[in-house]
Amino acid sequence: MKKTLTLLLLSVVLVLPLALHAQTIIPQPDSISRSSGFFVLSKDTRIYTNLTGKEAQQLRNYVTETMQLHRFGPLKAGKSTVKNSIHLLVIRIKDLSVTQEQSYTLNITPNKITVIARTPQGLFYALQTIRQLTAEGRVACASVKDEPRFRYRGMMLDCSRHFFPVSFIKKQLDAMAYFKLNRFHWHLTDGGGWRLEIKKYPKLIEETAFRTQSDWTKWWRNRDRRYCHATDSGAYGGYYTQQEVRDIVRYAAERHITVIPEIEMPGHSNEVFVAYPELCCTGKPYSGPDFCAGNDSVFAFLEGVLTEVMQLFPSEYIHIGGDEAWQEAWKTCPKCQERMQKMGLKNTNELQADFVMRIERFLNAHGKKLLGWDEIMEGRLAPNAAVMSWRGEEAGLSAARDGHHVVMTPTTYCYLDYYQDVPFSQPKAFGGYLPLEKVYAYEPLPADARGTNVERLMDGVQGNLWTEEIPTPEHAEYMLYPRLLAIAEVGWSRHRTSYANFRERTLTALDRLKAAGYHHFDLRKEIGSRKEALHPCAHAGVGKAVTYTRAYAKKYAGAGDSTLTDGQRADWNFKDRRWQGFVGETGMDVTVDMGRTVDLHELSVDFMQSLGVDIVFPADVELSVSLDGKNFTLIDRLSTPRNAHREFFIEPYTWKGSAQARYVRLKAWQPKDGGWIFTDEIRVN
Repeated sequence: MKKTLTLLLLSVVLVLPLALHAQTIIPQPDSISRSSGFFVLSKDTRIYTNLTGKEAQQLRNYVTETMQLHRFGPLKAGKSTVKNSIHLLVIRIKDLSVTQEQSYTLNITPNKITVIARTPQGLFYALQTIRQLTAEGRVACASVKDEPRFRYRGMMLDCSRHFFPVSFIKKQLDAMAYFKLNRFHWHLTDGGGWRLEIKKYPKLIEETAFRTQSDWTKWWRNRDRRYCHATDSGAYGGYYTQQEVRDIVRYAAERHITVIPEIEMPGHSNEVFVAYPELCCTGKPYSGPDFCAGNDSVFAFLEGVLTEVMQLFPSEYIHIGGDEAWQEAWKTCPKCQERMQKMGLKNTNELQADFVMRIERFLNAHGKKLLGWDEIMEGRLAPNAAVMSWRGEEAGLSAARDGHHVVMTPTTYCYLDYYQDVPFSQPKAFGGYLPLEKVYAYEPLPADARGTNVERLMDGVQGNLWTEEIPTPEHAEYMLYPRLLAIAEVGWSRHRTSYANFRERTLTALDRLKAAGYHHFDLRKEIGSRKEALHPCAHAGVGKAVTYTRAYAKKYAGAGDSTLTDGQRADWNFKDRRWQGFVGETGMDVTVDMGRTVDLHELSVDFMQSLGVDIVFPADVELSVSLDGKNFTLIDRLSTPRNAHREFFIEPYTWKGSAQARYVRLKAWQPKDGGWIFTDEIRVN
């Protein structure tokens, strides 16, 4: 028998301590006061509502499926005293904000449950609270007044890198509804494969919905990037028919979830050019990821695709990606250069902005709005576009200050493809380290932006699951849960609890998810942060000046010039502002000035390897010392063969001996086949 979140409420499946269970609502309501006693659910429980027609039938179907209650009736005068009844009442008021439309009040007594909401959506969210307050067929008595903080509370699933079946998507929609998430961002096209049937352009699914390998590392990173047909031996992939898309959109809508499709442009479109090579600058397949921005045929193609997309998805927004366009071919492409000259564009960023604005005009003309990753701000932001801020938070704040709607989804807090525990204890992930506690700590709105236009235009938050390293449904769920629960609470709750309280509520929620057949990370076995990162590190080099013969990368600067001698060792995350990154053939070359001549006995420094993000242990490390800063003496050299079989590790280079020096110079070279070098604290004694 198929398992669904129905099981989360059935007492025959799961037994929880009632006193504990009354404290397990996620997301935390605006206000809740608990009272003694329980409302008992049974086959005789009656449900009354003033909804009619399709709204009433949709509510009835959902309650029957998830709560196993079958006795329904219209809400009329005289019904208020009926014992063991649930009353679901919508009182419609005009001119409400979007969050007020999702609000509800809930009162649970031993005899009756009463819900009052402004819309059917508010009733739906009240039902999720009732479900979470239920154990062993009894609902804990309480009074709840609730309204979400943000209108947009989302989850993105990447189905291009790995294709996931319709049943899996519906299962995640069930969980999203249970935790009051209301936006499903569906990433359908990218270099991993085109996943959406477009009837006008059938070769998109015939030629590029399947590829030659399932292993992303072998196929993409090792550059075996070939597509194939569904009937070819070893073909891997799939696509969603338009009928399947309609079914998912309908299923989501019944759970008050809006599905937002992402159709990538102008970059991330390698697969398109295998089917239609005339749409890229070279006219050849496998030659680059970007649409030709100067080719009018490209826009005819995209308008044809988007016309069918708009017919399938009733969402307000269509996501066009807009991120990580290479732009290299545009610099020499005659058509792109002609377009730039004609439009008076100064550079390729402005050409990309011109591309995006042209697409926006088409969408706007058909009653849709454009949504894109924050790269769409480069050059010039399209006038009506909304921004999804992922490369940090400043882009989103800037867009909001300029009058654009934004969704906050920075990598630091919202990228659920990062490791959630000690990386070497976890299944392969993209890189980074993002534990549940850090996701829960995210505050999207700075204090100085409250009450401003920025707050009004900040629509909400989203957790993203990119799937390069996530090939199976079980692995995807493992990465989503429990961190998606933290996203839900960040997006809904104005008054969040302590992390300790949230963690306890999460443990109960995970027990329910497991009973319903979800495969979650075991939070009870979490190891946590690297112990070296928890406390300051004392050594003779703390606070000493560092000279960089080769500069660190600006985007991986750590805390700047003080990073390597600030007394702080890094955690598992290469983006935690304690790691410093170097790239290039000569790698790292730094000198620590001890301030005076000292006796050296030991030097130690950590290096990271994280192959998923191309961070490698150095091939060679060289240590030299000097009394005058000009004449250096080599005192140690270590050559290390590359270990390509260990996905992640942090290990030190250590020298022990005896030397006199004021200046200590450390060099580290990348392997012959390249990669980043990441290091944290140079510990000198």
